[in-house]
Amino acid sequence: MPQAADYQLKDNDQSVTAVLTGDWTAILMGAAPERLAADLKGLRGVTLDLTDIGRCDTSGAWGLLRAGRDGAGGPAIVAPPELQRLLDLVRQAGEAAPTPSHRHRSLHGLFERIGRGVMGLWDAIVDTFVFNGRLLTAVGRAALHPRRIRWAAVFSLMERAGLDAIPIVATTTFFIGAVVGLLGANMLSQFGAQVFVVELIGIAVLREFNVLITALLLAGRSASSFAAEIGAMKMNQEIDAMQVLGVDPFDALVLPRFLALLLTIPLLTFIATLAGLAGGWLVAVTALDLNTSVFIQRLIDNVGITHFWVGLSKAPVMAMVIAGIGCRQGLEVGGDVESLGRRVTGAVVEAIFAAIFIDAVFALIYMELKI
Repeated sequence: MPQAADYQLKDNDQSVTAVLTGDWTAILMGAAPERLAADLKGLRGVTLDLTDIGRCDTSGAWGLLRAGRDGAGGPAIVAPPELQRLLDLVRQAGEAAPTPSHRHRSLHGLFERIGRGVMGLWDAIVDTFVFNGRLLTAVGRAALHPRRIRWAAVFSLMERAGLDAIPIVATTTFFIGAVVGLLGANMLSQFGAQVFVVELIGIAVLREFNVLITALLLAGRSASSFAAEIGAMKMNQEIDAMQVLGVDPFDALVLPRFLALLLTIPLLTFIATLAGLAGGWLVAVTALDLNTSVFIQRLIDNVGITHFWVGLSKAPVMAMVIAGIGCRQGLEVGGDVESLGRRVTGAVVEAIFAAIFIDAVFALIYMELKI
């Protein structure tokens, strides 16, 4: 049973022996170190007998060292070997000199942060190329041996990243289409050209907003999920265990997520297109009193299917980039929770930036090609 820390003083001819008993731990020692220090203050030839101590932690060891230090000269300590090692360790830690903090000037700190940022950017670029090379290798192996693909994991991830995202994608693009219709009707009505709001809604939704809104939602939803899942496995050393068993993490973890998002995003883009057009149609019918048949006919005659294929062509590229960013950030997680949170945040930010950047690049390319 745990016992409170206590001691007894035994006076010899020219020395004092303090026989310590009980558990000298942070919970049970109480004020025993202070009482012992007061009793030993100014005494010479002090011996601390620690052979009868039950348990002792670093707090108890520090209290014993402080109590003996108040005597005249260092006390002689009689202790078992394991307790003596603990006392030596605590004594060395207490005698260690504090690390001086160097305060640099603001200009020096600015250049240091810039240099660290440049080196961090270079390391991120190198890690990205390494990740892409391993991912291409895994895709090549899967193309040569389709049976090696974990289709059960792919379909499960497709359900989580695709089917479960349909409500939020449809709702968001519906309101985006409605907002575009309202703004277009408000502006075009000043020129008596409110009927052209159908073309504005069709081109904006089919060409840009359907795939962009889908990619942004997947960047915040799927990229963070991929990074958190793989990062948690990295923290728990499950990925190391897979490598010991001869399982490639890219085949087991990265490739299924890559394929799931690649197969899912065209479906989500199509649903986003229908929802965006539905939002624009609702505004056109209610605010502009347009007939449904007129709305559909103007879409077919003046917008066409080309803009839909232009928007859909961006979807696979965005899916590959978003899945790659999420998985790469997950594999970069260290062994602490702070690293996990930092990598999940980085995955979301990088995926959103990549989606907007890819959309801008495609817009420039199609503008040069006059498509």
